[in-house]
Amino acid sequence: MRGHMGEEMRVLRAAERVAAPWSNGGGVTREIAAHPDGAGWDAFDWRISLADVTRDGPYSPLPGIRRILTVADGAGLHLTVDGTAHPPLPRHTPFAFPGAAATDSRLVSGPVVNLNVMTREGRAGADVRVVRGGCDLAAAPGRTMVVALPDGMGDGPGAPGGSAAVPGGAVVTSGGATAGLGCYDAVLLPGGAAARLRTDGVAAVITLVGEGAGDGER
Repeated sequence: MRGHMGEEMRVLRAAERVAAPWSNGGGVTREIAAHPDGAGWDAFDWRISLADVTRDGPYSPLPGIRRILTVADGAGLHLTVDGTAHPPLPRHTPFAFPGAAATDSRLVSGPVVNLNVMTREGRAGADVRVVRGGCDLAAAPGRTMVVALPDGMGDGPGAPGGSAAVPGGAVVTSGGATAGLGCYDAVLLPGGAAARLRTDGVAAVITLVGEGAGDGER
């Protein structure tokens, strides 16, 4: 289905993503999408990615960035943000915090896969919710992304390359277009597009808002 400026629903396959190792060796990140396309760390309005986290350690400070972290697979995380220790963050529970905060992460029990949503303050914002079963996605001015997640019933984390202990999947229908998603595949809907989501497992629905949401204004 087309939205603003003739944009269409985009299917973003997990198998096509490139893994970027962290400089501290604690994991790798795979970018799902960013706006503007190809924008670096100092230029994006929003960025959505998956990260394999294999060991404890601090997060790099990101002033001016708002972060929403969701454990997509694995046992969970202990997060300490600006000296405040938070209860263990389980799977499928979005957690928002400022990127500038001094943040430390400890694994609850083994590696995890994190879904990371980052927005630049004053240019874009985001909301993340986790859906089981199905729901209607109402037309909105900003873009909407759906990411199929593992159903969380396995003992260990899946790999964002597409293989998981307990695979997840989803189907997104918008207008006359239908996209079938395997584990960690994603769909990016343009602003103004309504859709129907159906999943037998779990999916993250990310709503992007604000002038920098990328809904065809640039």
